[in-house]
Amino acid sequence: MTDEVARQAQLTAYQARAEASLAARLPAAHVVPERLHAAMRYSALGGGKRVRPALIYATGELLGAAPDALDAVAAAVEMIHVYSLIHDDLPAMDNDDLRRGRPTCHRQFDEATAILAGDALQVLAFESLAGAPTGANTRVKLIQQLAVASGTLGMAGGQAIDLAAVGRPLSAAEVEQMHRRKTGALLAAGMAMAASLTNPPLATQAALDRFADHLGLAFQIVDDILDVEGDPSLLGKAVGADQARHKPTYPAAVGLDAARARVTALHADAQAAIQPLGPTAGMLAWLARYIVERSS
Repeated sequence: MTDEVARQAQLTAYQARAEASLAARLPAAHVVPERLHAAMRYSALGGGKRVRPALIYATGELLGAAPDALDAVAAAVEMIHVYSLIHDDLPAMDNDDLRRGRPTCHRQFDEATAILAGDALQVLAFESLAGAPTGANTRVKLIQQLAVASGTLGMAGGQAIDLAAVGRPLSAAEVEQMHRRKTGALLAAGMAMAASLTNPPLATQAALDRFADHLGLAFQIVDDILDVEGDPSLLGKAVGADQARHKPTYPAAVGLDAARARVTALHADAQAAIQPLGPTAGMLAWLARYIVERSS
């Protein structure tokens, strides 16, 4: 088996593990209120690249974290991500009809159910961390890390900046600040939470933090580029939506060529950050390449 095939197989295993961890924590669809639970499962299961869980698992395995605790962290971070997608798709936000090739939650169910599904996934994420099989102090730290990454200094704040900037140009620096909050904060938090399960040396933690910061920004710029030139059949949603809504994106700020160059530079910086960790960080290095070269 070639290294490339082995890495892809490992990613597939991470994706299946994340799916199982989510399924085990989500309420069954037949439990009252059935419609709400069905909407939660519809949105959280059966789709998505599971990039955040994959990075969590790769980080945890690098550092020797307990598998059961990693499952709790991966499920919690993915629940926050899915809740954000449900709310982003609502008419008051991005007003999208498709997500992952299927009708968005509010189209499949209704707006009120979609709002509640997002709300319920958000609190279920913290329930997952509160019951994580690790020490009480570590559980508190995990909850705090996820809360900060999800709030006004992270994902919600980045989304607010995005909405406030519709219809007006932003500089590249302003777009990067928005992307680091909107997308990068949650991605980086997942890796930091995996590290918190093991309390690694400061130098190792710093290397992982730098890697995550560069990769989180690159991830969102790639999304911006794909919205311009991606294949809708691969993306599972329409392209050109950001431009049609006059939303601030990296290509809008600097052009496609400069956006691609920025992704290349960020990828190089991410790889350089974990180079001191040696071959044991090989899966993280492969995931970084997978993220920047993806077509969906």
